[in-house]
Amino acid sequence: MPRFHSFVVFAEMRTGSNLLEANLNALPGVVSHGEVFNRYILGRKDRTELFGITMEERDRDPGRLLRKLREETEGLPGFRFFHDHDLRILDEVLPDPGCAKIVLTRNPLESYVSWKIAQATDQWKLTHPKRLKTAKVRFDVPEFLAHLRDIQAFQLLILNALQTAGQTAFYLDYEDLGSLEVVNGLAAFLGVEARLKSLDDTLKKQNPGPIEDKLENPEALAEAVAAVDVFNLGRTPSFEPRRAAGVPTALASEAGLLFLPIRSGPETPIRDWFASLGAVTEGFEQKSLRQWKRRHPGHRSFTVLRHPLLRAHAAFRCKIVMGEAQDLRRILINGFLAELQPPGAPFPTPEAERAAFLIFLHYCRLAVAGQTGARVDPSLCSQTALVQGFAGFQPLDHLLREDRLTEGLAHLAAEVGVAAPRPGPDPAVTDLESIWDESLETAAAEAYARDYMGFGFARWRG
Repeated sequence: MPRFHSFVVFAEMRTGSNLLEANLNALPGVVSHGEVFNRYILGRKDRTELFGITMEERDRDPGRLLRKLREETEGLPGFRFFHDHDLRILDEVLPDPGCAKIVLTRNPLESYVSWKIAQATDQWKLTHPKRLKTAKVRFDVPEFLAHLRDIQAFQLLILNALQTAGQTAFYLDYEDLGSLEVVNGLAAFLGVEARLKSLDDTLKKQNPGPIEDKLENPEALAEAVAAVDVFNLGRTPSFEPRRAAGVPTALASEAGLLFLPIRSGPETPIRDWFASLGAVTEGFEQKSLRQWKRRHPGHRSFTVLRHPLLRAHAAFRCKIVMGEAQDLRRILINGFLAELQPPGAPFPTPEAERAAFLIFLHYCRLAVAGQTGARVDPSLCSQTALVQGFAGFQPLDHLLREDRLTEGLAHLAAEVGVAAPRPGPDPAVTDLESIWDESLETAAAEAYARDYMGFGFARWRG
């Protein structure tokens, strides 16, 4: 039984995909049909239909052309796919283990400069050295950085899709296209018995030589390289478990407002406001929430972000001091040597509460990093994870800030035509002020780095 029923070459312009396709097509029993899902051509330039399907018909239903390609090709069929092609087809090919994935990459600086030269000369393929057109081009730093971001985002999309589907791809670099052994290794990967005795030599390298010699402004390279995080050092790895959408916690007002609360946030004033507007509905499932949305056209959904340090202290007071999370209390006492009072009893001194709260923040840092092995309570997880969870059902209309809650709710009320509330003072602020010091700021910033960076939180007390 064949290993694969089809293949796709994931590449970009000026990565050598034409050369790779020529060598694939030189293998008996392999047929690559070109950029079949390019929005401007149908596999190759000037083709008006493929397998009896026109470009207009393809655009209406790309899956139909994919099925035809697989059914009517003699041999192993495939095509090339770039990041700006019709992304709908990815839903068909990425989850399918019977579709082989080939990923072709090239140094993005080289591919960008080659693309600029091809634009300037209108020469996209070279089959004879005498026909070579050359040009020096201007290096556009913002354009290059946007080009790089698009390529990296597409590569991450492919990688994540393969990881979650338990698949692997055959990876090639531009330089690998000159290796007969590597190309024959690709044939083995595809399950093709044939092997090439030599590589296709009809296509020639168009722009050999140093990159600097191809540019009108080679000094711009230094600016571009300085702006690129080559080793992705700016990325903060996240091992925090993903959260569900939190639909059961949603509160809905008949005024057309939908509130998805962040645990340990300012939920009470919103609940009180909703109650003043009439009936409040909660306890949703995804189906019932969709039905509510259909019954309330013009609805607005929102949540309220709280400063991470204030939110962590509110969670500490509720879960640990008041004893709501008995298992977590035992972990802090036995595993982290926290000196806690009986549930509900106050600490004897502010210093005693500060010491216990610092241990709690240390535990939060480990929990958010996925290092505790235990389920992370929604009151302890990052707000980033919760907001991403909400978006798994439906992105929210508004992210309000607690420190500007009066203005935020007034704007929201105006959108749906109801009276705006005036939230009263929050006792959580006074509770934290009684024990605050610099060590708490530092510990909260370490525990909730994603929230500080992603939502732009500054120090709680500046």
